[in-house]
Amino acid sequence: MKKALRGSLLSYRDNPFVKPIEDCLLYEEDGLVVIEDGVIAAVGSAAALLPRLEADVPVIRYKKALICPGFIDCHVHYPQTEMIGAYGKQLIDWLNNYTFIVEQKFADKAHADEAAEVFLKELLRAGTTTASVFCTVSPVSVEAFFEVAERFNMRMLAGKVLMDRNAPPALCDTAQSGYDDSKALIEKWHDKGRLLYSITPRFAPTSSPEQMELTGALWREHSGTYLQSHVSENLAEIDWVRALFPNQRGYVDVYQHYGQLGPRAIYGHGVHFTEADFAAFSGTGTALAHCPTSNLFLGSGLFNMTAAMQGAYPVRTGLATDLGGGTNFSQLVTMNEAYKIAQLGGSSLNAHQAFYLATRGAAEALYLDDRIGSLTAGNEADIVVLDLRATDILKYRLSFAETLSEILFVLMMLGDDRVVRASYIAGEERYRRNSETGVETFILP
Repeated sequence: MKKALRGSLLSYRDNPFVKPIEDCLLYEEDGLVVIEDGVIAAVGSAAALLPRLEADVPVIRYKKALICPGFIDCHVHYPQTEMIGAYGKQLIDWLNNYTFIVEQKFADKAHADEAAEVFLKELLRAGTTTASVFCTVSPVSVEAFFEVAERFNMRMLAGKVLMDRNAPPALCDTAQSGYDDSKALIEKWHDKGRLLYSITPRFAPTSSPEQMELTGALWREHSGTYLQSHVSENLAEIDWVRALFPNQRGYVDVYQHYGQLGPRAIYGHGVHFTEADFAAFSGTGTALAHCPTSNLFLGSGLFNMTAAMQGAYPVRTGLATDLGGGTNFSQLVTMNEAYKIAQLGGSSLNAHQAFYLATRGAAEALYLDDRIGSLTAGNEADIVVLDLRATDILKYRLSFAETLSEILFVLMMLGDDRVVRASYIAGEERYRRNSETGVETFILP
């Protein structure tokens, strides 16, 4: 079915970290997005497109709102939804005391089904339409996640965690069983509808050299699949990796040695990167997921956005929540914390750069910018509508905003999931919030 969304349009054509914003920005104060068969058919001014639109095409009008590409979360753990906000010390302590306990429940299909539905609904409520998702070691957790994502028709990446040491026995596979289970899941789910498979070694300390070898081999054998993991999140973790892999030059070199860097590989964190680490990621086309709320919550450190985006060795970088180490589903809240981390690091993250990181930049990090991440004809119609009057204080504050940059900055400072007025998946409205009453509605298959 053909339809059109009318309102103020916001999207990015290019990278505002390295190019002037006027060369990157698509903004139409009164614009139109025409959608047909789940794909964006046309984007432009309402004045130009409305006369060419057939009379029977419904036009949904959004006033005092911004129509944007759906947000993209580059690194998140759906099984940890039930433990968001669990008090912990730092990374390893938190994993042992909470994460590894919770994840053992996901061999139970009913539990995994429920968690997957709760998680994906929360993404829709937050305006997030695509995510790169960690499941657990159990293949059941992957089946549950993909089944719900397929029903919702969401563009999702996910995979079974590979972990054969330094974890509870109930959460350990073996090098061979991890390979075999992942291969079977790839054959069943990769590129099925809008689903993509991501080979998922949790992180180097929980995989033996044998598992790391087979993980690299599995990725080479399945062209077009993804690979996701963690890197350089915490100083104690880095020391642990050095002790476990004494023949490698460092944490990044472990992954490089086992053939796990390259296009469509994305790693969470990279907080403590050296110039050599940035060079390895830049040279191989490997991406980073910046996880600000998680890095602050676990006291991991401050990500160097300037080095990642504007340094001698720029790296594809997207924004991520990293729930449940992260503390909020909203990418607006995540932008807020990313700004503060940049400030503490002696640089500044402007609003256009932040919105780029959660949309087109994230799509580029996932090598999906030809499908999602911008309001572009031919792209999949995953769209979020942001309500500029969502709360009394937002409405009041924005009454004094004079520029688009100021509006966006206020949104990322004062906004959260209440700002999301509607989320569209492949052109179908799947979530809406009434800004007058606050009543929420999911329209799910």
